[in-house]
Parts: sequence; C-alpha cells; structure tokens
Amino acid sequence: MSVRILALVGSLRAGSTNRQFAEAAVTLAPDGVQLEIHEGLGDVPFYNEDIDADGTVPQAAARLRAAAEQADAFLLFSPEYNGTIPAVLKNAIDWLSRPYGAGAISGKPVAVVGTAFGQYGGVWAHDDARKSVGVAGAKVLDDVKLSIPGSLTRFADAHPADDEEVAAGLTNVIEALRGQTASSAA
Repeated sequence: MSVRILALVGSLRAGSTNRQFAEAAVTLAPDGVQLEIHEGLGDVPFYNEDIDADGTVPQAAARLRAAAEQADAFLLFSPEYNGTIPAVLKNAIDWLSRPYGAGAISGKPVAVVGTAFGQYGGVWAHDDARKSVGVAGAKVLDDVKLSIPGSLTRFADAHPADDEEVAAGLTNVIEALRGQTASSAA
C-alpha cells in the first residue's frame, strides 16, 4: 500500500527556499510514498464561517479539502514571518480543521519543517505551526524536526536538494511520517 503525503508550503514567493525544500522532498520520497505539493494555497480565501457552508465553499478551499481527504499524512514547510507562522499556512490549517473534530486533517500524522534566514531556521514558526495543527486535531510528530538556518546565504548558489544535511533530514522526516501512517492504520 502506498502512503500519500500532502505537502503544504507556507511561502508563496516564486524563489522560496521552502518551496525548494518541498520539491526536494518529492524527489527524495522512497518507493511506496507518494508526496505531492498542494498548489493554490494563495487562492484560498481567509477562513470565514459565513462562506463555509454546503454549496458555498470557495472552489480553492474545496480543492484543498479534497486533496487533504485523500492524504494519509501531511508535511508542512514553513518559513518564519515576524517570528511566527505565515498567514497562508495558518489559513490552510483553519480550513482543514473544519468541521471541528471531523476536519480533513483530524487524526492524521503531521510533521513541520523548513528554513528561514535567521540563526534558528524558523523554529518559532515551526513550533507555532505544530501547536496550531495539533489544536486542529492532527497527530503532530513533535519529535520530528528539521529547521535549517541561514537560508538566503546557504542556498544562494545551491538547491536544498543538493545539501546533504537537508536531504538526510527530509528523508528521516518522510520515513517518520510513513511509520506513523503505518502504525495509525494498524
């Protein structure tokens, strides 16, 4: 049985190193793991209960939920904006948490990784993302971490996929997600 991991990238910037991290994860996914980056998070409107009703859910939010329903696990890639999680990633978590207690992310394994320019690699944002997705009902892998500092200089001339530390770290994260998915199904 193949494990489906849905990647959500918290940066909309075309040259985002977190997007490059996600691309690297796709190429590093072993046989038996299908890792897909969800496109279109920037098109999902801010969560508003008034538009989250049968027949009125915006198309971009409905696509996100449908992709999440098909996923066995999630891998969140987060930069750090002003010391916390980017709005686009928090908004995706909000949409996936509804209906409360039965959202598409509920009970599924989630890991949070990423890179940021600062010396800690986005640790505050990653911690906030873990907290938010945990409150949303996901099974957060709190001990699975990968926060790479100095993104602008470290990856100025190289893709994160070519960085041995990143490749090894992402491989470990993917294996941990696969292991949690297998234990959840048992």
